[in-house]
Amino acid sequence: MFEEILFEKAGYLLSILLSGGGEYAEIFYEKQKVIRLEYRNSKLDSSSVGIEEGVSLRLIKNGTTFFGFISEPNYESLKELARGLSMSFGQGAVALGLKRLKGKASSEIKLSDISLRERAEKLKLASEYAKEGGIKLEEVFAALTDKSRKILVINSLGEIASDEQERVAFRIQVISKDKEGNLRSAYETAGHTGGFELLKDDVLKNISLSAVRRVSNLINAKPAPLGSMEVVLSASAGGTMIHEAVGHGFEADLVQKGMSIYAGKIGQKVASELISVVDDGTLEGKNGSYNIDDEGVPSQRTVLIDRGVLVGYMYDRLSAIKESRSSTGNGRRQSYMHVPMVRMSNTYILPGETPPGDIFAGIKRGLFVKKMGGGEVNTVTGDFVFEVTEGYLIQSGEISYPVRNALLIGNGPKALMDVEAVGNDLGWAIGMCGKDGQGVPVGDAQPSLRIRSMVVGGSDA
Repeated sequence: MFEEILFEKAGYLLSILLSGGGEYAEIFYEKQKVIRLEYRNSKLDSSSVGIEEGVSLRLIKNGTTFFGFISEPNYESLKELARGLSMSFGQGAVALGLKRLKGKASSEIKLSDISLRERAEKLKLASEYAKEGGIKLEEVFAALTDKSRKILVINSLGEIASDEQERVAFRIQVISKDKEGNLRSAYETAGHTGGFELLKDDVLKNISLSAVRRVSNLINAKPAPLGSMEVVLSASAGGTMIHEAVGHGFEADLVQKGMSIYAGKIGQKVASELISVVDDGTLEGKNGSYNIDDEGVPSQRTVLIDRGVLVGYMYDRLSAIKESRSSTGNGRRQSYMHVPMVRMSNTYILPGETPPGDIFAGIKRGLFVKKMGGGEVNTVTGDFVFEVTEGYLIQSGEISYPVRNALLIGNGPKALMDVEAVGNDLGWAIGMCGKDGQGVPVGDAQPSLRIRSMVVGGSDA
């Protein structure tokens, strides 16, 4: 196995990398297998199986990263790559084997134990559940993606770390027509770090019927109200707000580049005292969890906001070196072909003390956001625009009729400052976070939130 060669030759490769000087050198090995099946309108539409294996080398020298990778690794080619990155033919001093870390997948039903046929049957079953939802559907689309991943990190600090990861993600989308003949669509997702224990029959049924219920609401929805008003975000809305409008601003690389509105605000109040925000990659089974990050650092729980006060950022090794700090275990990469960077894991707002049903009291007219969609955010200013995929008008403290095509327009820091109540519940969502062309799986969550004022936009398109 090529891993054995890396263990045997790691010292020499790292020595070559550091021969011209540098603060840090690293060998990263990865092997992953990805299986994806898509089921559309009662038949298997596509399937794919992909296997990747490769090695990358990285040198950090004077705060600059030198990086290269090989898809068909062998020792001679790695030596040449190391010399090319170091631009030297000497040798540098390295430490080896001072610290060893080993993670292991905790799946109850391993991905390797499930056949392609059984995977397809899961999608078929979910599609059948959707058709039992009580409305006519023009299309049902279900997709199942699972990934098994093995990584090994050996670095010049004397650290050797390995991890095995398994992840499963499921998505179902349904399309129906309203009375005017317009197509309306809705989706629901589920995912975790683990195996096929996630997709029990009752879970598939609940997810599928949830998507059908959402599209049924859209069919009967009225145009969204416009203007500034109070907004209640359900715990089931997902963590789009905390992830996009807030979370990226706490990534140290963006802070150091002056691309975050939270730069230079450690110790300052940046949110309502009701708000505390945490990033935690150690949570068992969550979509963004891992034993070690892609730089060999154990996952950690990092408090970002404590009762409204900014107390910390997320770091990878490079951003940590620049401030003489330690990584928070947030160095992640899409694959061995990518440079690691600061990324969130599972980011969420801690629950408060208010029962969710009490949050609506006193609201004369507002918007209840049951589910958030995608959107855009400017990390420098914090300004955002998000879609609402399921929303309802609030009238006299009660949830009224469903609305469609609503948009939330606002500013992340201002929205956090304007939080008036935090529910004692907590709802999780899964996502694939994109940054600088790389995608990594994440989890995000929030309790029910009541926000004093936000701009609601929309149209009847």
